This record gives sequence, C-alpha cells and structure tokens, in this order.
Amino acid sequence: MSERIHAVYLVETALPLAKAAAALAGEQSTGTFVALKEETEGFLTRYAARVEGIEELDTVASPSLPGAAPGDGCYRRARLEISWPLENTGPSLPNLLATIAGNLFELRQFSGLRLEDIRLPTAFARAYPGPQFGVAGTRRLTGVEAGPLLGTIIKPSIGLTPQETAELVATLCAAGIDFIKDDELQSDGPVSPFAERLACVSAAIDRHAQRTGKRVMYAINITGELDDMKRRHDAVLAAGGTCVMVSLNSVGLAGFSALRRHCQLPIHAHRNGFGALTRCPMLGFGYVAWQKIWRLAGADHMHVNGLRNKFYESDASVIASAKACLTPMFPAPEKPCTVMPVVSSGQTALHAHDTCAAIGTDLLFMCGGGIVGHPMGAAAGVAALRQAWTAAMAGEPLNDAAARHPELAAAVEAFG
Repeated sequence: MSERIHAVYLVETALPLAKAAAALAGEQSTGTFVALKEETEGFLTRYAARVEGIEELDTVASPSLPGAAPGDGCYRRARLEISWPLENTGPSLPNLLATIAGNLFELRQFSGLRLEDIRLPTAFARAYPGPQFGVAGTRRLTGVEAGPLLGTIIKPSIGLTPQETAELVATLCAAGIDFIKDDELQSDGPVSPFAERLACVSAAIDRHAQRTGKRVMYAINITGELDDMKRRHDAVLAAGGTCVMVSLNSVGLAGFSALRRHCQLPIHAHRNGFGALTRCPMLGFGYVAWQKIWRLAGADHMHVNGLRNKFYESDASVIASAKACLTPMFPAPEKPCTVMPVVSSGQTALHAHDTCAAIGTDLLFMCGGGIVGHPMGAAAGVAALRQAWTAAMAGEPLNDAAARHPELAAAVEAFG
C-alpha cells in the first residue's frame, strides 16, 4: 500500500512550527513521549506520519485554548499538511478518524488545532458505498429535473399530532412543495409516534400523488438505535416513502454506515450538534473535512446552513460548505461521491437571489418558518418561495417580481 492519507490543519502554537508539527506527526503514528528502539529508520519510513508542508500565517499575543505548553510568548498560527501511509489504518473510516482527529486535539504543544480538509486514497472509494442517490437520484424521485428543490420543515417542530402533521403535509403538497422533512427533534415521541405519523403522512402524500402524479419527498426522522432505524426504514419503504432522515452525530459513524448498507432510500443527513465540533475557530472540525467522512459513508443530502442564517456561521463558510458537497472527492473513473447540499436555517423567499448567485441551483432550499409562518398561510409561503426562485433564475430583481405577485410581496413585507 503506497497510497497516503493527507490532512490539512489550522494550528496555533508557542513552539517553533517544525517542532510542533513533528510532535503531531509522531503522536498520531509511531511515536510516544519517549524514543523507542523499534523506531528504526526503516520502520519510520514505512509507518511514520510525514510533515508535508508548513505555511505560517500570523501571530497572536495570547493562546486560544487553555493548557498549552509555554513558549517564547508568541503564538504562531499556521497551516500544516500531514500525511500517513494507508497501511496504518486501511480504508476504514472509524480508524481514519482516530488517526486524523484523535488525541492530537489534546496535545499540549498546541493552543489551537482544527482539521480543515482531507484527501483520501481511492481505496476508500472502493471500500465505502458513498451516496446511493445524491443529486441525480433525488431529482429523479422528486420529478424536479432542473432548478432548486424547494422544501420545508414541519413546524412547530414538536407538539403536532400525526393527524395535524398530515393536515399540514396535505396543504404543503397542494401548494406545490417538492420536499418536506420532520424536524430533528421529532422522531418517535408519545405525542407523535413514528408508526402513526408515517401512516397519516403517507396517506396524505398518496392522495396527492393519485390526483396529480407528483409524489412529494418526505424525509421522516428514523433516528434511533440501529435496530429501530432499520425497522423504521423498512416501514417507510413498505409505505411507498422516498426518503429517510438521520441525525448524524446522534447515531455515530459506525451506526450510520450499517444503516447505509441496509438502506434502499435516500438518506437526508442532519448535522445537528455540529456546532459543538466547529464553533471555536481554533479547535475541532471544519465542515469541508467533516462532510467528506459522511458522504463517503453514504449520505445523500447534507445540511450546510444558509445565507444570513439564524445561527453564527458566516455566509462565506456556508458557500464553501455547499460547494464542497458538490465537488468530487476522487478522480474518474472512481465514483464522484457528491451530495445535495441542504440550505436551511432562517431562510425565506428573500434569500433566493443571493443563494442562487452564490451557490447555484443544485441544492435543496429549505424554509420552515419562512413558509409555515407566511402571513397568508403555508400555501402562500410555498408560492412566494417559488416566485422568488423563478425571478432569481431569470435575473429579475426581487422587488420587480414582488410587484407582480401578492404572495411574494407579503413575504417581502413580513420577512424583510
């Protein structure tokens, strides 16, 4: 196995950069806190991690994180590239994570350390299935051949009964929505048991499909223990459903991989909890690196946040995340392993033009309150969103389109 795994880190350290980088490479491959007689030149050549590059960026006066080793009082920030022989881990995602994102976060040599990107040997493409549907398969199942898929989230997030949920679904289907999903907070609670919610919602979607020929994609939340997720998936498949939703951080990598091997439907992957891994700018994961793990494991849709979102993330970060989801991980002829980015979080019809310009139309654009909270009702919310996106793709200014459409005009007034 001559191929190598590469990882890029943003680091902060008070030590000389070469010394800190060597500590990281040693800790995450052959080394420990003392030199070992087994670490011969031949052994290190075969198994040791290598420092492939050091790009010094700037300095700061104080450390970003506590517990770092003291140095000369100048905290250097840099970008490091480290590589490992594939032979160390084999093409295993759980063991890859132990190597590229394991004990290194606890090293005293660093006052900041963040995994920004990874490049994997093609052996990973052969070992893992990747997305089963992705952009093309999702378009085929929804019948949306071009433009964005327009979607919404069941709101209120929790508290609706299965019957109330189905009534809202019926309204949204009649209004022309492409995609609906459960909120991640709703899975199998006593107010809305999974089996009953699935039956009620499926009946509403079936009635709409029989009338119109369009089957709206509903991502019902199957998150739970592995056996429960498999059972719920099978129930969705038997009911004619076309999507399931899973909270990635709740089920873990091995659980998600096992579900993907079982799954026959698109997996809508929710990133809730990701903020704990990324919000500190000098610790944890960058989304570009993180999403590669999950899409290789088999996610079909991945949340990337939205422009001018209700959370803390910058527009530049959201745009980079969305573009990363659509960028192939491996060269041809390996599978491209691309996923559909899900733009969501505080989105309304007012975000369509900027999103279209920055990201394009290969995306799932999700509005919860931006549809359900429309002053003229959920159906008008769907109409306003479609009017905005039609104008955005045609290059028509938002206010010009609003002057022709009362639903869009009401959205501009309510959400502007």
